[in-house]
Amino acid sequence: MGKKVLMVWGGWDGHEPKQCVEKVAPVLEAAGCDVEVCDSMDIYTDAQKMNTLDLVVPCWTMGEITSEQEQGLLDAVSGGVGIAGWHGGLCDSFRNNTAYQFMTGGQWVEHPGGIVDYTVNITRPDDPIVAGLGDFSMHSECYYLHVDPSNEVLATTTFSGEVYPWIAGCVMPAVWKRRYGSGRVFYSSLGHVAADFDVPEVIEITKRGCLWAAR
Repeated sequence: MGKKVLMVWGGWDGHEPKQCVEKVAPVLEAAGCDVEVCDSMDIYTDAQKMNTLDLVVPCWTMGEITSEQEQGLLDAVSGGVGIAGWHGGLCDSFRNNTAYQFMTGGQWVEHPGGIVDYTVNITRPDDPIVAGLGDFSMHSECYYLHVDPSNEVLATTTFSGEVYPWIAGCVMPAVWKRRYGSGRVFYSSLGHVAADFDVPEVIEITKRGCLWAAR
């Protein structure tokens, strides 16, 4: 029986949450997962349902989450349900919810220059999530994040300082994994819009990260 995956989309339309989920869901299904897609966070309050899952993949940017929804999600992940996501769909979701940010391991604060060319550098080539992948180029938003020092960083990018000179040479985590209680957490800052998943490395890292996070 395949891993049970719940994908929940919503929030700011600029990140194409529905379209991104529609890109990633078939890839997870092809990997043997049983994927359910939902557009309401009320499902997080159903503890019985949540505890049957192996993985939650939220794609929800700049929204608001109720205390009951947040607690249901945190309880599920700390209890062993994995969580995985990308870009603003996981790490720019609920700007006032620090408990949620403590779980994800980071929060977006800026994307200098908007859509720019940048390089993603693989820093842990021995890790299965990025094994066999080399450094690659992106033309998209490059996230500047506030990050948890306990994250296990798998890939980074380096800011040129062209927009903000004081961050020149700053090495920023772009892909990481971590733990939250008994749950596994995976995050990739890649995936601003659905077209970003046409980059082979982006969709491969996303797939592998989701499968790693699933319990």
